[in-house]
Amino acid sequence: MSKGQKLLNWVDDRFPLSSMMKEHVTEYYAPKNFNFWYFFGSLAMLVLVIQIVTGIFLTMNYKPDASLNGAGIPVAFASVEYIMRDVAGGWIIRYMHSTGASLFFVVGYLHMFRGLIYGSYKQPRELVWIFGTLIFLCLMGEAFMGYLLPWGQMSFWGAQVIVNLFSSIPVIGPDLSVFIRGDFVVGDATLNRFFALHVIAIPLILLALVVAHLIALHEVGSNNPDGVEIKKLKGEDGKPLDGIPFHPYYTVKDILGVAVFLIVFSAIVFFAPEMGGFFLEHPNFDQADPLKTPPHIAPVWYFTPFYAILRAVPSFAGTQVWGVLAMGAAVVLIAFLPWLDKSPVKSIRYRGPKFKFMLVLFIIAFIGLGILGAAPSTNVRTVVAQLLSVIYFAFFLGMPFYTKNDVGSTPVPTRVTMSTPARQVRFLVLVAVTVVAATLFAKFI
Repeated sequence: MSKGQKLLNWVDDRFPLSSMMKEHVTEYYAPKNFNFWYFFGSLAMLVLVIQIVTGIFLTMNYKPDASLNGAGIPVAFASVEYIMRDVAGGWIIRYMHSTGASLFFVVGYLHMFRGLIYGSYKQPRELVWIFGTLIFLCLMGEAFMGYLLPWGQMSFWGAQVIVNLFSSIPVIGPDLSVFIRGDFVVGDATLNRFFALHVIAIPLILLALVVAHLIALHEVGSNNPDGVEIKKLKGEDGKPLDGIPFHPYYTVKDILGVAVFLIVFSAIVFFAPEMGGFFLEHPNFDQADPLKTPPHIAPVWYFTPFYAILRAVPSFAGTQVWGVLAMGAAVVLIAFLPWLDKSPVKSIRYRGPKFKFMLVLFIIAFIGLGILGAAPSTNVRTVVAQLLSVIYFAFFLGMPFYTKNDVGSTPVPTRVTMSTPARQVRFLVLVAVTVVAATLFAKFI
């Protein structure tokens, strides 16, 4: 017996390392017909690691202090400049963190979209979906907390606007907004508590939810593009006939997705870290000034669809409580998909035209709201945002009606099928055309 095997046996006697590897990796059987849509789960894990590692290095030099230094510059803002200009490799660490924040939501949205089109939220994966929704909520909180830390103009005023929204909640609103800020205005106390939440509290919750998400997934098994449960058909050896071990087959496949992702990631970091002001907004390169309000305040791009819904709801009696409730409902409704969808089939491949039509409208509405949320408000844009908000909510609230008995002409197979490249290309073209149409529609409003 080799020394390595002896060491492994010694560990296994004290910690179930080998059994965990078998259960979750080498003997975890996944459907053999995964396509490129299944890259984004592993990519989300990769970005999470990037964010944690770069965040650790950033905290070594960042100071959450809103007071002014001898040059009249907030210490927090100056520490970011110090990281960018004087710390060895600081600029690339910061750009990796800022780029990772946006790409985290890119892969996250695509991961959720894959679950939507293939019905990965339906029985028996309801709990997997709920954990995923909670991860999404944590990511939004984590991103919002981190958005304040550079202590630039958009950081300060964006936090001011968002936190003040909580004051519109009846009865508890004013006290709640003061509690979140830690003061009557966004200031040093706010910066310190957001820093603590950003680097300690929310990441711990996020990691726990990711572990729960994976455990729940491996308990019920992964979904696939056909929506066929591979655990129902097993061979004499007890292994799924349509399954293959996750390792080495999908670990090798995921390396391809990782390689392509890292090429895109590196290209952004080295050549376009600001992405035209979407990843790093230009006003945020100016220090926070409570006496100078930016002409247009908007959140980062991944929040803009929900921000557009907030602005689309008119204020009543001088309060925005209904807009706040609509914005919250737009996120919370995602968690109820397992019970809203009454379709007898899971995958979009075997659904009828009603779901496909509503899905196209939903994509247009979501992208359109995202673009409108980033643009200054006008009367025409407000009306369009209201229309798109109605479509957004109609997709969820109308789902029990238009999904019932909405089955396509092709029956669901009893075993998984291998998708042809032509089918994947056709679907990609449909999604691309929908995205372009939504972008052009909202851009010229």
